[in-house]
Amino acid sequence: MSRLSDKLNQSLRRKNRVRSSVRGTSDRPRLSVHISNLHISAQIIDDSIQATIVSYSTTGKKLKGTKSEKAAIVGAEVAKLAKAKKINKVVLDRGPKMYHGRVKALAEAAREAGLEF
Repeated sequence: MSRLSDKLNQSLRRKNRVRSSVRGTSDRPRLSVHISNLHISAQIIDDSIQATIVSYSTTGKKLKGTKSEKAAIVGAEVAKLAKAKKINKVVLDRGPKMYHGRVKALAEAAREAGLEF
């Protein structure tokens, strides 16, 4: 295998390992975080009905600041939208990423805005 396909396989294994223990219910939906090189997106998903309840992303928006500051903005906005839908508790799904940097900034901003996880 090439080095690139090895990295992709390792990332998928980490993602599946996290997802095996994280499930979103109607009581505690899943806050899924996706980070690319330029953008960050977050969505709250109810796995029992397989539907996205709330989502927010930096794609197509003119946000100022560093990538971590943009992640904090996304976290605060997702929490605000979730509060409008009467969602207070969620389960964090960080995917293959470590709880560090932009993932941590998003999670802490969501906590400060009122989400519990």
